[in-house]
Amino acid sequence: MVTTDPSLRSATRRRIILFPTPFQGHINPMLQLANILHTHGFQITIIHAKFNAPNPSNHPHFSFKPINDGFAEIADQLATNQDATYFRKYLNKSCEDPFRDCLAGLLAEPGQDPVACLITDAAFYFAQAVADELKLPRMVLRTSNLGCVLAYDWKNRSGSEWNLGSSQYSRSSSEMQWLPRHCEPFFEVSSASPSYRWKINKRCRRWLKTQICRRIGSTFPDSDYEASVPEFPLVKFKDIAKITTNPQGMGEFVTNMFTQMRASSGIIWNTFKELEESDLETISKDFPVPSFTLGPFHEYFPATSSSLIEQDRTILSWLDKQAPKSVVYVSFGSGARITESEFQEVAHGLSNIDFPFVWVVRPGAVAGSEWLESLPENFVEGMGERGRIVKWSPQHEVLAHPATGCFWTHNGWNSTLESICEGVPMICSPCYADQPINARNVSDVWKIGVFLEDGFERAGIEMAIKRVMMDEEGEEIRERISCLKEKVKLSLDEGGSSFQSLKSLVDYISSL
Repeated sequence: MVTTDPSLRSATRRRIILFPTPFQGHINPMLQLANILHTHGFQITIIHAKFNAPNPSNHPHFSFKPINDGFAEIADQLATNQDATYFRKYLNKSCEDPFRDCLAGLLAEPGQDPVACLITDAAFYFAQAVADELKLPRMVLRTSNLGCVLAYDWKNRSGSEWNLGSSQYSRSSSEMQWLPRHCEPFFEVSSASPSYRWKINKRCRRWLKTQICRRIGSTFPDSDYEASVPEFPLVKFKDIAKITTNPQGMGEFVTNMFTQMRASSGIIWNTFKELEESDLETISKDFPVPSFTLGPFHEYFPATSSSLIEQDRTILSWLDKQAPKSVVYVSFGSGARITESEFQEVAHGLSNIDFPFVWVVRPGAVAGSEWLESLPENFVEGMGERGRIVKWSPQHEVLAHPATGCFWTHNGWNSTLESICEGVPMICSPCYADQPINARNVSDVWKIGVFLEDGFERAGIEMAIKRVMMDEEGEEIRERISCLKEKVKLSLDEGGSSFQSLKSLVDYISSL
């Protein structure tokens, strides 16, 4: 917990209106930011979609204003459609008029303190035009790290295109427009996970890499799809297939989002300077608006929950009985889905190791299953007291527990930050969007985890766990992430980089 400096508290009671996108990984940091700003004297109003609506009783000091989002019409597709940009683009259209009406109504309320600014998730790019129309400063919260934005922006800076195909490969389905005919059978199961989608034949892999190289003006590398993209070496060719299933839609979404980020009054980042200092310098040039790196947000307060899924807290007492740094914690986040075969490989991998484990299996996370129906026969009986399977966990507390030895994660940015803050080494199994980039940073740049390069295969799983939990490499990883944990604490202390960035943000908002 970070002590709040009274000098940072604003004398004004001006209001701030915040607008998160309705997904767990975006709602959490927005509400954390709202809490931070509230402690510095601002009144908080949250405009939110009805889909995945936050619980107002968890935040009695905020005002909540729901708007009709129309998301119920497509919500059933979440279980099968892996194209994240489809849902975000839909919300940018369906929320525009209800949001405008709600915001205009709030601004016109009589007897209320003036509104200092609007803060929206960067993914709600439509909100910039609405804010301009109502003459209200708009800041954005970008819920990824800096490196992810630079990787996405690389296509703009290099003149490359997200759409890797051409008209000769077009098909009737919008999800297939960029694929040649011989690749389609491997992509027809829309519920398949990204790692499964990449298990395609050699001809298709070579075609995809050829297209990437052609579009970015690169020569075709002699090595296979494990090779790094020459113009952005952090990313491998195979990572691009995980980032998006719809390159054209992704390109349109990113272009709209970044254009409106540059038009905003400032960008707030849930990261800290010491983790991404060189990227911050580049961001400042590429996005010439004020940037504020005041993360990690969750470290400002004791563990609180804005979880949309009920947490199973019984695992905390089970963890109390385990030896220090002995437990493998497994969770692939609030949105990822894996296939039945991948699920079984995870089970076999955990069964074959000698370490106790906590495995979070979110209902609906396995394609074609409600929950645990796809487990190998007798898995639960064989697990006994060595493991626990839960539907959701109090993750912050699990990672902070002394028994937790490593975190097998999808590398969503919130989870990655939480692991860094608690000094827990990671095993990386990214699924989509920014996760492959986060995972590459963890394994290749910061060197605080290992990447499961071959996806969900029991032999690779066992090897990765042993590397982190038993080998000398694991000790070195633990030392590096422990150093980062200390840097987090220093950044949040008085005079630290995040402390100073928060002070600058409060002063900046007060001056708008």
